[in-house]
Amino acid sequence: MSLSGFSELFFFFIVYFIADKEISKVRSKFVEKVSKPILKQLLDDLLEDRLLNDGEVESVLEDNTNKADMARCLIDIVRKKGTRGSKMLIDHIKTRDEALHAELFPDSQDQPASPTNKTWSNRLIPVSDSERTEKMNDPDIYKVSDKSLKSRVALLITNRNFTDDNLTRKGAEKDEENMLNLLRSLQYEVVKHNDLTAKDIDKALLEFTRHPKLKETDSVFVVIMSHGKRGLILGVDHKIDKPDEFPIDTIYKYLGPNKCSKLMDKPKVIIIQACRGGGHTIVSDSVVSDEASHRPASPTGGLVADSFRYVHKEKDFISLLSSTPDTVSYRREDSGSFLIQYIVEVFNTCSHKDDIDELFRKVYIFFRCLPLGHCLNCCV
Repeated sequence: MSLSGFSELFFFFIVYFIADKEISKVRSKFVEKVSKPILKQLLDDLLEDRLLNDGEVESVLEDNTNKADMARCLIDIVRKKGTRGSKMLIDHIKTRDEALHAELFPDSQDQPASPTNKTWSNRLIPVSDSERTEKMNDPDIYKVSDKSLKSRVALLITNRNFTDDNLTRKGAEKDEENMLNLLRSLQYEVVKHNDLTAKDIDKALLEFTRHPKLKETDSVFVVIMSHGKRGLILGVDHKIDKPDEFPIDTIYKYLGPNKCSKLMDKPKVIIIQACRGGGHTIVSDSVVSDEASHRPASPTGGLVADSFRYVHKEKDFISLLSSTPDTVSYRREDSGSFLIQYIVEVFNTCSHKDDIDELFRKVYIFFRCLPLGHCLNCCV
């Protein structure tokens, strides 16, 4: 399935390629070329995606004595999971090691134009009549009716002000404004909350699952912006000695078919903008740049390149998670976080023609391709 044309028509999700055949063709080269660190990262990714369980991960790592055997074991387990599993592995290879992906799949789709050479729109480009007709007749996309268009609904939670003043997320109000404008341009009614504790985030999500428009909507967005740690979003009462934490997996549980049958077989886009520090350290993402130009300055390439990832968590879910552990989510007080700015610019410019997977890939390439700008002063 694919999502195409976010503008007037939100035709969603990913067309699954015959990825298991692609994986079979590159098995020998994958075994030869993949490094052990990348193997471990791929295992973590697939475990987080729930494609692999703990026992399968342990089997790959403990039942094989060398890297080549580990690689064979991993690729064979994934192949048995079918096309969806193979597609997920290919996506993770691309995210973790673009050079390896290019060597394994040289005929894959071309990279988007370098962001620095592309003109980005500050307004949503609408779907043309011809594009709309083509998509309406495409059997591989979700069908959209006038009724479902009028029933679109999104949840937006922004935590800016914390009980601990040192955790105040300056510039978060701009992120909220940017996401609010984008979602409304995509014809979503936005249910908005500010400065919630973990308990209140849980309550807001539960209330959202009972929204009367969910029965008719064709899709939903859930956007949460706060501080965070691995697998957790922090509520506004968080303190080192008194955690206020909301598990990210709860989002998938509440919006999944067992808890919210109204959203069964409907696309659910989850965007989490939350810096995540390692160990017990809370890392502030209120980084300020002295750069006054429209284009935000970029931190060091290595840090930004690993600052987020997108995952297919379960059927009909796709998630964009900002900041891996031990990295900082960069933000400017005057224009908000880089991630949200890039999402808005990419969606405005490309959503009338690209599916969601390609849009998120372009956001990722945006991070990778931006030239180094002025150095950022990291305030933690």
